[in-house]
Amino acid sequence: MSDSDDDVPALSAETLAALQEFYTETREALDKDLTSSERFDVGAVKEDWNMSQFWYSDDTATRLAEEVIREAGEGGRIACVSAPSVYQKLKQGVLEGSDRVSAVVLEYDRRFAMYGTEFVFYDYNEPLSLPEDIAPQSFDIVLADPPYLNEECLSKVAETIKYLTKGKVLLCTGAVMEIHAKDLLGLNMCSFLPEHKNNLSNAFRCYTNYPSRLQSS
Repeated sequence: MSDSDDDVPALSAETLAALQEFYTETREALDKDLTSSERFDVGAVKEDWNMSQFWYSDDTATRLAEEVIREAGEGGRIACVSAPSVYQKLKQGVLEGSDRVSAVVLEYDRRFAMYGTEFVFYDYNEPLSLPEDIAPQSFDIVLADPPYLNEECLSKVAETIKYLTKGKVLLCTGAVMEIHAKDLLGLNMCSFLPEHKNNLSNAFRCYTNYPSRLQSS
């Protein structure tokens, strides 16, 4: 990544204003259909398999949320990249320490605009097209779950991860991506096995670049 912020693409003020108007309208429409307690349920937004969306089981979302809370630390900031299930679990207010961290969800699916300013529109094909208020190295930990199991997708998401994180990375992706996770981000596979609400045929794993309790699960 360049040492100069001039190399980082930024959305224009007009584009941001248009997006914000859309987010507001989407959020208001969805809020009519969901109670305050339901808004952060894992699955409050239904999976769209055409967008390669597969939500975690509640147990897995809980385990991953507990992990990022612990690693972010007091007052820490967490970025959930294409991992809305973990963001939702963080916001339910049921996990110890969740009130002492902040989180954002970076997602292509604009239905998640219901989460207001904590939603950041994200297209992995433009890995550094982020709002100006998302500063480089401003998150204590980044949890990412790339939508596709291929090197091209992971390499682009890796650019985003490197831009966002102060250092710690938790990646959830297929076991077949182990070599690429190591080469691109210096990550090691954990023994913890993440599960999805609807079972997937692909073997899924977690990877970190720090000593994690997930490595001994």
